Amino acid sequence: MKISFSGLLVVFSILGLLSCNHKSPIEASSIPAHESNLFKEYWYGGKAELNTYELEQSRYGETREGSAVLIFVTEDFSKTKQVKLDNPEKSNGDNVKVLKMNFTKNFVTGIYPYSMMLSCFTPIYQKQAFQTIKVSMTAQEWCGQVFTQLNLKGSNYSVQSNSYFEKEGDRLEKIKSYYLEDEIWNRIRLNPETLPTGEIQIIPGLFFSRLLHQNIRNQKALISKQEKNHETIYSIYFLADQRSLVITFQKAFPHKILKWEESFMERGITITTKAYLNKSITLDYWNKNKNEFLYLRDSLGLSRTNF
Repeated sequence: MKISFSGLLVVFSILGLLSCNHKSPIEASSIPAHESNLFKEYWYGGKAELNTYELEQSRYGETREGSAVLIFVTEDFSKTKQVKLDNPEKSNGDNVKVLKMNFTKNFVTGIYPYSMMLSCFTPIYQKQAFQTIKVSMTAQEWCGQVFTQLNLKGSNYSVQSNSYFEKEGDRLEKIKSYYLEDEIWNRIRLNPETLPTGEIQIIPGLFFSRLLHQNIRNQKALISKQEKNHETIYSIYFLADQRSLVITFQKAFPHKILKWEESFMERGITITTKAYLNKSITLDYWNKNKNEFLYLRDSLGLSRTNF
């Protein structure tokens, strides 16, 4: 088994921290969600947080310039239907507060574009539920489109996967509900103290699994968390994939995600994707859908006509 030099650095860094900083997902679940007035004023103010990033996406062995967007907003969610509630006051106890993340990536490979989107729904009040309830992912490019969704059902995730590739096709299966890479972004925003460290089982992110055409399966990962000045650096090394993901976020509330870097080996070459925070605003964007609001895209550093 070959591990890249950058991967070894991550492994050594993590191993050096395991003995003094170990927290499993189960232990983390005992820590209550952040319920301070500051938290409530920020997340229950009737607006979403919109963040744009300069993206350097590696694809087919080359780096592609693009953009990424992370949108965080709280919603009332149905525990049974696992969809946003239209009338939460009439839910008869079926309501759970979630932090929703919408994560988009847009980049071009040669002549044709990629458009990818992932949504993740994580409970805010852990006494109601701790595990992320639902994750869905779509990807579109000129060859076709794919869709994957995970729904929490007891101690398992129900996995629906649809693809235009013959070897992938349409699938329905169940997998054990291990910790999700895709929920890490929400955990950071809700309360970084709930982030697991040490050696855990984790289900890799749907973006990565889709681009590498991998089945949705758990694998072992080594995780560390370090603080440097006003930032926290969260590092995950996936042993089976020999992949590292390093997310840097603000140590202080509201713990905005400042950048991330993902590296792994593909055909003997180190593949690296990077993203850096460009602009961040809070806005009730769902009420700004008329042409008169196109100027707001300028404040996010986005084109007025492209994603």
